[in-house]
Amino acid sequence: MTGISLRRATAAGLVCSFALCCAVPPASAATFDLPSIDRIVNYTPKLPLQIFTSDGAEIAQFGTERRIYVPLSKTPKILQDAVLAVEDARFREHSGIDPKGMARAVVAALTGGRKQGASTITQQLVRTMLLTREFSVERKAKEIMLAFKVEDALSKDRILEIYMNEIFLGQRAYGFAAAAKTYFGKTMDELSTAEAAMLAGLPQNPYYANPVANMERAIKRQRVVLERMKATGAISEVQWKAARAEKIILRTPGEKDLHAPHVAEMARRIVVERYGTEAYSSGIRVTTSLVADDQRAAYAAVQKGVMAYDRRGTWRGPEGFEELPSANGEALSSAAAEALKDHIDDDILRVAIVLKATPKELLVQLGTGERVTLSGTGVRWAREGLKSKAKKELSLQRGSVVRVVQSGQKGSPTEWEISQWPEAEAALVSMDTQTGRVRALVGGFDQSRQPFNHVTQAWRQPGSSFKPLLYSAALEERVMPVTLIDDLPYTAANGWSPSNSHAGGESPITLRQALASSSNLASVRVLDHVGVSRAREWATRFGLDAARQPSNLTLALGTGSVTPLQMVRAYATLANGGWRLMPVVVEKITDAQGKTLFEAPAPEALTEDNRVIPARNAYVMSSLLNDVTRYGTGARAQALLKRRDVYGKTGTTDNAFDAWFTGYHPTLATVVWMGYDKPRSLGSRESGSRAALPIWIDYMGSALKKTPNTPLGPPPPGLTREDDDWLYAEWKNGGYVQRISDEDGVEYAPEPGRFLPNIPDWARALISSGPRNP
Repeated sequence: MTGISLRRATAAGLVCSFALCCAVPPASAATFDLPSIDRIVNYTPKLPLQIFTSDGAEIAQFGTERRIYVPLSKTPKILQDAVLAVEDARFREHSGIDPKGMARAVVAALTGGRKQGASTITQQLVRTMLLTREFSVERKAKEIMLAFKVEDALSKDRILEIYMNEIFLGQRAYGFAAAAKTYFGKTMDELSTAEAAMLAGLPQNPYYANPVANMERAIKRQRVVLERMKATGAISEVQWKAARAEKIILRTPGEKDLHAPHVAEMARRIVVERYGTEAYSSGIRVTTSLVADDQRAAYAAVQKGVMAYDRRGTWRGPEGFEELPSANGEALSSAAAEALKDHIDDDILRVAIVLKATPKELLVQLGTGERVTLSGTGVRWAREGLKSKAKKELSLQRGSVVRVVQSGQKGSPTEWEISQWPEAEAALVSMDTQTGRVRALVGGFDQSRQPFNHVTQAWRQPGSSFKPLLYSAALEERVMPVTLIDDLPYTAANGWSPSNSHAGGESPITLRQALASSSNLASVRVLDHVGVSRAREWATRFGLDAARQPSNLTLALGTGSVTPLQMVRAYATLANGGWRLMPVVVEKITDAQGKTLFEAPAPEALTEDNRVIPARNAYVMSSLLNDVTRYGTGARAQALLKRRDVYGKTGTTDNAFDAWFTGYHPTLATVVWMGYDKPRSLGSRESGSRAALPIWIDYMGSALKKTPNTPLGPPPPGLTREDDDWLYAEWKNGGYVQRISDEDGVEYAPEPGRFLPNIPDWARALISSGPRNP
């Protein structure tokens, strides 16, 4: 159809509509086969499944439509004025149809003037919710009749409220509250006049003129809205000029208010399993146990730690290549933007394409269109790719797709650095030690690339982070902090010969020294004394699965299988004085009306009835673990957290396949793990102290910022202080294990009147062996 024919058809349709509007009274609606208006009158919006933190920050939405329902009374007047100015300036005056507006549209269509909308907001609502969008005289007649009926049934405010929450505005956003979040990352009351005008311009063509799809067209439409706002008196001349001059800044591609995708997925699965797929549109809200600031700190710490580890390795080259034209200027910018549209951007690891490469400098264009220059330290890591004879897989040239990070001061020569997607993964989980509520959970570096939740699903070897659980068992077998243990080469009956990761020093060493230095050799001897079956049983008190722990002496080195969630639960037991907790992530589920559908049980009271290890055992273990963070393998924790008593243990498995730091403050237990999904070495120089501990320190430094220091406090009953260390009170006068050695076996501290000087060696051996399970 030619432009003239189309204009005539449009004009004809408008004339018919105008005639209907003027000639057909509302009562005549009965003569038409009209759909019911119940869907509008009894409006129930399709609200997505929403996931929130315990303090109200939104984590995620699930559903085909992004919508945040906001009553008109809470919708900013400037946004209402913008919508009415451009869509229906006489909304408050007409009865559903605007004859004056329709007459103007008819004249414009007949004379070839600028196309004008003839539909009122009520008509648009009817068309959106009850009719098809196909243009015909019959549909237009139905639209008019239905508009009359809706106006009779509902108030103007209710009609406008439904419209502003229902209308599609592009990018899966339905309603203006969702659009404000989608395009600007703001709530509606945070919008400027310029931003409100841009959103108000979207209903006419949300696909074509939204700022993500085409900013130029969106601005042209915004200018139309601003003109109408000025003409209707919604804004002054000064406001009009200021709004036109304001630079529109969209939210960063991939940016989220809060990064907790693994928790969001956990919550989504629980809800859909319980309530079916209708949960995606029925407005169910899930409140999790997460604390927003803690989650932000956890995500930032994991991102920083993984990228720091990756940067200690080698640069692996560009992630792709795109052909670019030889031309420069606007043609190059457009081609670069087009080339990057299929590459997922990230708010930290920004996607970029190289426009120019020299031996000392890179000029790149970001996915947002911004150009930045990398030089000096910004390209040093990838210098092999800038050489003239660089290997093909490393070569940096025009068209190379890379990742860059903003690492320095804005505007400085080292502001931007070249980077890459890490291959290693990490996980962090943090739990309230009194309630079991999970305050932060990061299941991996990037859930969009690897949805696997390493906190709950990754069964990995705990390495030396298992040793505190073994030493806890040893305390109940008369092994005290002052017990001396050989730290010498060891060979088991089957020929297995473990070794220490450290150079070694004097032997024997105390149990306290053995844990601080993470001695493998001393730990194997401790396990041999405790007994493998006894140690496996004791580990179940902390929530570990005995079936996943080996039935041999390698257990001492943490060769079983655990998840980070199990380990944080175990260390929380040490932190709270001996109670095992049930981890809680989903606190509450409510429907769209706020009715509670599910609520997690209140935390169980920590009483002697549900204790799993003795209070004095937990106290002594905290004393030992405090030394680990003071002068042992985790010494940086105490130094960097400054004046805070923290307790923890590093863990590094054989060949550094897994790196851990597991630790706590009395109020908060946190576990960090790092490794590869397909297990391989993190590197000969890597360890729990180097790879995992920095993440733990960064997170705990933020999470404990407002928490006062909590020293270990007075000892519980049943402990005494002897030789400057803790001792179970019943062994004050002897009877505890004084020495574990290969030559003399297990020696017990002599008790008064128990040891007789002149007895045969075989009798002496029986006495010194002592009872296994007192």
